[in-house]
Amino acid sequence: MEARKGLREETKELLRGSARTPSSLIPILQKIQKRFGYLPPEALEEVARHLEVPLSRVYGVATFYAQFSLRPKGEHSVRVCLGTACHVRGAPQVLEELVRQLQVGEDGLSRDGTISLETVRCLGACALGPVVVVNGTYWGRMSPARVETLVRALQEGTGDVEA
Repeated sequence: MEARKGLREETKELLRGSARTPSSLIPILQKIQKRFGYLPPEALEEVARHLEVPLSRVYGVATFYAQFSLRPKGEHSVRVCLGTACHVRGAPQVLEELVRQLQVGEDGLSRDGTISLETVRCLGACALGPVVVVNGTYWGRMSPARVETLVRALQEGTGDVEA
């Protein structure tokens, strides 16, 4: 309970000086996400109170824009494309191997909390499919066999090198 109170108080501090107009919702959410790394439910409740808008509106904006996350993220990001081109070329098997090797739980975080794994519908690199993006770097023509190389690079801190 104390952690929640601390989060609420910190959110209130972030909101001080922010305009109380609905048009300030996105900049406020950006500020909160920058601070916490995601948008905690308690923070969204405080935003709704601050702006005097329904909580559903705050959640609507937070879930509409891909820049926002409602879940904590690790310091490293791994995104697997499951769009049609990647899917038919084996992306589900690549994802399965990443989950196994990174030891990712249902929350999308590795056991140690340092790596976030998420799926996306298209990364716009269909000719390279299956595609995995690690910390912004595209790894094309992925296969379950290449996952070990990717994971090793990520664990050695070189996950952002060209693949």
